[in-house]
Amino acid sequence: MSRLTDRLRAFHMSYWAPTVRTMHRWALVAVIANAGITVTGATVRVTKSGLGCPTWPTCTPDSLIPVAHPEHSPINMAIEFGNRMLTFAVLFTALACLLAAIRLPQRRTSLVVLAWLQPVGVAFQALWGGLVVRTMLNPVTVSVHFVASIALVAACWALYARAGEGDGPAKPLVAPAARVIGSLLIVAVLTVVLAGVVTTGTGPHSGDVAASRFDFDLETVARIHGTSVYAVVALTAGLWLVLRATGAPARAVRASAVLFGVVLAQGAVGYLSWFLAIPAYLVALHVLGATLVWIATLNAFTSLRVRGPLATAPTDVLVATSRGS
Repeated sequence: MSRLTDRLRAFHMSYWAPTVRTMHRWALVAVIANAGITVTGATVRVTKSGLGCPTWPTCTPDSLIPVAHPEHSPINMAIEFGNRMLTFAVLFTALACLLAAIRLPQRRTSLVVLAWLQPVGVAFQALWGGLVVRTMLNPVTVSVHFVASIALVAACWALYARAGEGDGPAKPLVAPAARVIGSLLIVAVLTVVLAGVVTTGTGPHSGDVAASRFDFDLETVARIHGTSVYAVVALTAGLWLVLRATGAPARAVRASAVLFGVVLAQGAVGYLSWFLAIPAYLVALHVLGATLVWIATLNAFTSLRVRGPLATAPTDVLVATSRGS
């Protein structure tokens, strides 16, 4: 019992009386949580559970939680309601990040600003999710919902990266050519994501049989999506080669290699999905891959520069402990 009490107290202190290390950990948890709910949202869609709870903020017109409904199976209702409940876990993580940033012994404005984006972003996503349901999974609102998820993951990564470095001006660690390629990669990956969103919004997995689709030719948008992937592959390979050739730091070389591997795996899943007539399980896996590609891209990009070491006072832990007592 005492061990459990100690762990609960340590957990509480991690955000109420944080150190630099616990702040960094909470930021990483936020990245994972937001990436996770992005994937579970895709699971809702491919299982045709998007209208499992046909209204919002309640599940049905007469109940906050799932109850027997003639038009929706209990499984679909449970999947959609479960995904809604995950929002509270993501919100808790966001609030923990904000508290940790505010209560750091050496408060950093940059972290507080980035941390505020977490609960604001989660609140926006919750409200927009309600709009998605009320518009009967209109592909435009669904697409905005996913793009907002990607933006929130980027905000979480920015907080994670900033929590592990100082507040000095960004100083490049690599050759100018590598920096240019890194910037182009951000644009290219975002282009792939947007093309993928349109492709998915045109394809068969609408989230419910009653949902509308984009009125595009599926093969055409899929080809555009695939072509944009080639650009990402070429840029990623080019970044790795330039970093190796110019003696860049090992971290940057590793980050580009990881990105290259994730991009290749994601491309393989995409082509397999197309040739197998877009099965639901591969669509969900492809969304997971897209999220991982985005995170790996952000990791590669932030590895190209440094803001200097953290200004960590040796008394951080003592100050944090005294705060919580």
